[in-house]
Amino acid sequence: MYDGLTTTYGGYPTSGFSTSGMGIGALIWVILSFLAAIVGCFLVYFLFVKKDTEAKNAKLAWLRSFLRFDKMLIEPILKISYIFTAILTTLLPFVLLAQGFGGFIACLLTIIFGNLAARLIYEGFLIVIMIWKNTTEIKKNTK
Repeated sequence: MYDGLTTTYGGYPTSGFSTSGMGIGALIWVILSFLAAIVGCFLVYFLFVKKDTEAKNAKLAWLRSFLRFDKMLIEPILKISYIFTAILTTLLPFVLLAQGFGGFIACLLTIIFGNLAARLIYEGFLIVIMIWKNTTEIKKNTK
């Protein structure tokens, strides 16, 4: 039976829309996107990043600083995610309290060692960032 939306092909229902051209269109889009990314990459690099003159416009100066990675965004993101992880590691184990004394011990250990592990992991990430900051400052001072 044909209801205008589906047809049967060999006994299997199929939609009335053809997807045969979609594969070629997607491939063309991928190729064009790849070529545009290559061209855009070189244009942005040579117009903004490599240029040694200072930008007169504040927005262009910010864009240049952003593209040169002069200011890292990862540090505040790591700090916020550490706070989230610490709060979550402290609150989630309380569900274990309903399981009696063993649950209490597990809750207590998870709160202590979970927060300790999270702190050590985030400090490791931040140490790498601090090393980068210090070497960048040393490089600026030696010029």
